[in-house]
Amino acid sequence: MIFGTGMAILTSVFPAGERGKVLGINIGAVYLGLSLGPFLGGFLTQHWGWRSIFLVNVPLGLMIIASILWALRGEWAEAKGERFDLVGSIIYSLALVAIMYGFSLPVKSGAWLMLAGAVGLLGFIWWETKRENPVLDINPFRNNTVFALSNLAAFIHYSATFAAGFLLSLYLQYIKGDSPQQAGLVLVAQPIMMTLFSPLAGRLSDKVEPRILASTGMALMVIGLFMFTFLRENTPLGFIVSSLILSGFGYALFSSPNTNAVMSSVERRFYGIASATLGTMRLTGQTFSMGIVMLVFSVYNIGARQITPESYPLFLRSARVAFTIFAALCFGGVFASLARGKVQQEVKD
Repeated sequence: MIFGTGMAILTSVFPAGERGKVLGINIGAVYLGLSLGPFLGGFLTQHWGWRSIFLVNVPLGLMIIASILWALRGEWAEAKGERFDLVGSIIYSLALVAIMYGFSLPVKSGAWLMLAGAVGLLGFIWWETKRENPVLDINPFRNNTVFALSNLAAFIHYSATFAAGFLLSLYLQYIKGDSPQQAGLVLVAQPIMMTLFSPLAGRLSDKVEPRILASTGMALMVIGLFMFTFLRENTPLGFIVSSLILSGFGYALFSSPNTNAVMSSVERRFYGIASATLGTMRLTGQTFSMGIVMLVFSVYNIGARQITPESYPLFLRSARVAFTIFAALCFGGVFASLARGKVQQEVKD
């Protein structure tokens, strides 16, 4: 509900010339939370146990609800009076659950679930094309190449980057012997860069073609992820932090301009769909990213055993394979971003 509305609200209340700046500030705020997350998560885990990470969200959530009720004014509904597509929503939800849950299971049983989910998504697309008021209007994907390619780039981006922090957290705690709090302090280098530069990248995307910024950001992330393929037991901490800083800068250059491109490519009545689609690309990409790690772990028999000094070589090998896959995915994302920019320029011409 949060991911499906936030971008739509911001895009609706600011003019096109300020959209990149506002979206950049919003994304910077998200990354500020990510910057604090590893440190606070490590601190809470070390001193009060992992359950405290969940408990601390209760008062925070209540504070956020109070601030929304107090600060947000002027509700509107572009599709007021339209019937809600309940059947389509159920098909879509079941298909996504099957795909996501399939990633968490062993390869054989998980493959059947993922196949069922894929069939479900095809059925969902067919169903939506027949509805007068679909829950997900397919037209922006069919008739708007910029919208489709920008969402594809977002999916690739999150698929290639999300699980990197998970792998590095395990590496720092097991291989380097850091505490959860120390590992969090190291990992905070990337989201700090994202927090600092996302608003600037968003502002630039109002003046410079988003494809240039987004493609450059993707290219930097390729380099940063590829650097992690050289992880060894004695890899210097400075090398790891440098890779995180480079990846964080690339992340910032990509995310705000790409979000601006998505939201600017559709009419006002599609803002909700665009915002929700970006949220879906983010979450499914993150799930796919973790699925890749679990699949690699299962190949090297890491997931079924506790990580011990005897299994460190296997863990390092599997981590390097995963980072190689992530770098290759990100490299493909560069082409998706460039293709989107080419289409955008042709539309302008």
